[in-house]
Amino acid sequence: MSRKTGIVRDVRYLRHDAGFGHPESPKRLGATYAMLESPEMVGKFVEIAPRHATHEEIGLIHSQSYINFVASTAGQSFVALDPDTAATPESYDVAKLAVGGLCNAIDKVVTGEIENAFALVRPPGHHAGVSNAAGFCLFNNVAIGAMYAFTKYNMERILIVDWDLHHGNGTQAQFYDDPRVLYFSTHQYPYYPGTGSVEEIGRGKGLGYTINIPLKPGADDAQYVKIFRKIVHPLSMKFEPQLILLSAGFDPYFKDPLGGMRVTPEGFACLTRILMNIADKCCGGKLVVTLEGGYHITGLAESIKSALNEMRDDTHVSDDVLECIEHDADSRIDPVLKRIMDQVNPIWRVF
Repeated sequence: MSRKTGIVRDVRYLRHDAGFGHPESPKRLGATYAMLESPEMVGKFVEIAPRHATHEEIGLIHSQSYINFVASTAGQSFVALDPDTAATPESYDVAKLAVGGLCNAIDKVVTGEIENAFALVRPPGHHAGVSNAAGFCLFNNVAIGAMYAFTKYNMERILIVDWDLHHGNGTQAQFYDDPRVLYFSTHQYPYYPGTGSVEEIGRGKGLGYTINIPLKPGADDAQYVKIFRKIVHPLSMKFEPQLILLSAGFDPYFKDPLGGMRVTPEGFACLTRILMNIADKCCGGKLVVTLEGGYHITGLAESIKSALNEMRDDTHVSDDVLECIEHDADSRIDPVLKRIMDQVNPIWRVF
């Protein structure tokens, strides 16, 4: 039986223009929305209407001065926010809509109206800091979403997984000393933004609650599946999240122009299933996904399609298949996994 899976989509998300020739273009969502209208996908998902986030909600993460600065760009033809990130006339409006769309998806999942959801929004968010834009990101959607869930639903434990090609430095920084969030990031390293080493594991009460898995170019489906089964799954089961938020960047796709990874659409389905298994065991299946990167237009749409089909249970990667894929993983990632296990095991005692 299929699950009730929601999607956030709105043509207004195409109105943010990052600049001529910029990889984070409206074509990304245009192709994805077209995929959703194909005969095999149309009508399968519960539509979640987005809304504009309030300044109070955005202020759960960002400073008021920064929010005001981004607001001041409304209607301006082009404002450079950092070397890679710009605002154009409607960017502020669209960025508020991205945050509000994710918050609405969280509402629908937490209240049980739907089982899981994918916020197909832009601009992305995981590089944005308290007072700065970065890496194509204006507001940190997933970090605001987590704080929104803590505030509105009195949650105590949220798992954030970030499989984007680039390290989610903005998200990490926000929760680095916060034991309410267990944060995992797999990312190409060394690469933009330069953070995310194995040694970055949190501080204070949050020590051991940040887990970075830096990877060299060439990591494929098998290596990612091994990481998720050997590291993400056991630690998450010990943490017992009440909600799982996924920063889903599809730039590890094997043809992505900005990356050097080798993940296929089928690989993303496998990773989605592993997170769904954790959600089913810990929090009634509550998984909310938000789009981050992914710059191969057709590859992005195909990868999102695979993830959505898995979320809805139209496909179902079995444990036996996951085990076989993991068995094929190149042993070159084993030293990194061992370093991670050795660092966090005194805290978690699961390895």
